[in-house]
Parts: sequence; structure tokens; C-alpha cells
Amino acid sequence: MNESPANSKSSIENNSTENTIQQNIKHSEQDLVRLNKLLSERGISSRRGADKIIADGLVTVNGKKVYELGIKVHPHKDRIMVDGQPIKTKTERLYIMFHKPKSVITSMSDPLERTTVSDYMAAVPERVFPIGRLDWDSEGLLLLTNDGEFAQKVMHPKREVTKTYLVKLNGQPKQEKINKLLMGVSIPDGGKVKAKFVEKVKRASDRGVKTSKKFDWYKIVITEGKNHQVREMFKKIGFDVIKLQRVAIGRLKLGGLERGDFVYLNEAAANRVFLADLPEDIRQGKSQLESNYKTKDLPGHIKVAREKAGFEKRRALRAKGGALRAKGGALRAKGGALRAKGGVFRAKEGVKPAKTGRYGQTKNEDSQAPRRTSRTTTRRSYHE
Repeated sequence: MNESPANSKSSIENNSTENTIQQNIKHSEQDLVRLNKLLSERGISSRRGADKIIADGLVTVNGKKVYELGIKVHPHKDRIMVDGQPIKTKTERLYIMFHKPKSVITSMSDPLERTTVSDYMAAVPERVFPIGRLDWDSEGLLLLTNDGEFAQKVMHPKREVTKTYLVKLNGQPKQEKINKLLMGVSIPDGGKVKAKFVEKVKRASDRGVKTSKKFDWYKIVITEGKNHQVREMFKKIGFDVIKLQRVAIGRLKLGGLERGDFVYLNEAAANRVFLADLPEDIRQGKSQLESNYKTKDLPGHIKVAREKAGFEKRRALRAKGGALRAKGGALRAKGGALRAKGGVFRAKEGVKPAKTGRYGQTKNEDSQAPRRTSRTTTRRSYHE
């Protein structure tokens, strides 16, 4: 049955439309990028935040909502919108160090209309987002950026970016309690965590900081970023944190920046976050726990651990020595086999095998070399 001209024309138009859609979607593989990466590069959010935005159905590609996290798009040809707004073209990367005050939420928006860090960023020309978070009742250094790749590097656990805090405790813990933080403690919803460095510090009263002989101040350095981590760690050893201030990320320090103020950073200053804020010996791998004690004063469990480590090291060295000796024996056996093989070949050819000495030297029976005289004989001949 022949199709009518109208149906034929409609079929051709549908095929043309499908081909156009396929051409818009299928681009060369080298030009495609992951959608979450593109959103982070354009300052929408970090990669993790972009994944959540995609999963919530807030992103459309060429007019269609996407939910697949691993989808790839063309940054110049695909029409990408977030919450009904087209994403901006690639802009200048911004890095901001902000001194977050207490009672401010580390978020760019809040459904309850509480004060957020975005309320302090009105003068920033581009949209930025915070890297990590500080609790509502904590204060100190907070980084904001529109560079998603940089944010991903700072937050990635493999980087082990150090974060330094000053904390005021409701008491005076003994050194044994502090050592537990260095050995590791388990916190709710965070597993086992430990501090890289902990030391008691003095706060000067002339800086507007209340001091008391009853309440100690401590500096603590960690590399994880678990929820309420520092507070939960001190709670685990029996102390509450009265005040908490983040004073450094890596070697980027808060300095004298006033609460509520921010400064722009260049890339060199921003990259200081990847330099560990630790004493030299600890950066080289020595544990602060060992620095706190002399060997004879070490707690029993640490002594046992060190003795066990020494025993394992000695056993490994002995095993290595045995392996080397076995290898030497195998080489000697191989040498003997080769000498025996040589003797067989000479016997085949009718050549009398040469006699060898203890160390493999050939003994020539016809040699006229004089015999070595003893030391005593030589001395007598000299006197005569």
C-alpha cells in the first residue's frame, strides 16, 4: 500500500528532527566533559554539590532534565540550565579568605532566613561558594571560591590538608588525655579520628580574649573534616569546647583579619593551603607522641608497640639474610654444575681435566715455580 504524500512528508520531517537531535547530543568525544565538572568550573558548586543539584533534577541539557551523574556534555554546543537559569561562560577564578563570625551559617542560602556567609559577599562580582564548613557556633577562617577544581582538591581526603584550630576547654586536661587524641579516638558518625598535633597555648588578654587559669587553651591540627570533629574529640576525653576558632588551613593563616571581613587571594596565596602547618620533625614522619615522651617514660602499650615493631624489623632482616645466603648457595651450586659440565666436555675431547686448588686456581704439575720459603728460613738466610 502506497503512503500518502502528507504521511511521507511527515515521516521525512520526523527523521530530520531526530537526526538534528542526535547531532546536537553526539559530539566528538574529546570535546565532551562531565556535567558535574563543568558546573564546578563555572562556579555553580563543588563537584559534590553539583552531583546533588543534578540528582535533584535542577539541571536541564538541551531542554531535558538530566538525573544521570556521569553524563557528559559539550561546554559550547549544549544548552545547560540550572534551576531555569543558563550557566555563565567561564569567568575569572576567585579565591576569598573570610573571617566567619559566630552565629553565621556556612551556606549561601537558608530557608529559615538566618544569617549566612552569602550576606557578607554582596560586593563579590561573581557567585562563590564555601569550601567545607564551620559550625554555626564556631568562627574563623573560611575559604570561598568559584573554582570547583580547587575546592575538590582542598576537600579530597588524599590531600590531607591540615586545618588548625584554637580551642578553649572547660577544664585542664592532663597530658595522658591529650595523648589519646594523638593515638586516635572514635567519634559518633565519624569513626576513628586522630590529631596530627596538639599543644597547650597561652592567649594574650590584650587581644580582647578572656583568659582564665581554670580553662586551658589548646592548638589542635587535624586533616579530616568530619562533622563536629574537634568538639567530639575533646568530648571523648571528658572536656567540652567552650570556644573554637579556625586560624589556618594549611599555611594560609587568618592573621589579623577582623570578624566579618574578607580578602581576595591570588593563586599563590590560595595554594598555601596545600602546605602542611606542622613542625618540621612531624612533617618528616616523626610522631608527636614519641616526642612527648622519653623512651623510658613511654606508656606500657606504646613500649609494647615499639618492641613489637623492633622485633618485626629484626625478623625481616634475618629473613632477608637467609634469602641472600640461600641465593649464594644456589649460585655456588650453579658454578659447580658448570665446572662439572666443562669436565665432561674435556673428557669427550680426550683432554685431561686440570687440577684446581681450593679457590679454583689451576695446578700445573710441570710448573717450575719455586716453593715459597717460610718466614723463618728467609730470616736465617738474611743473617747468614
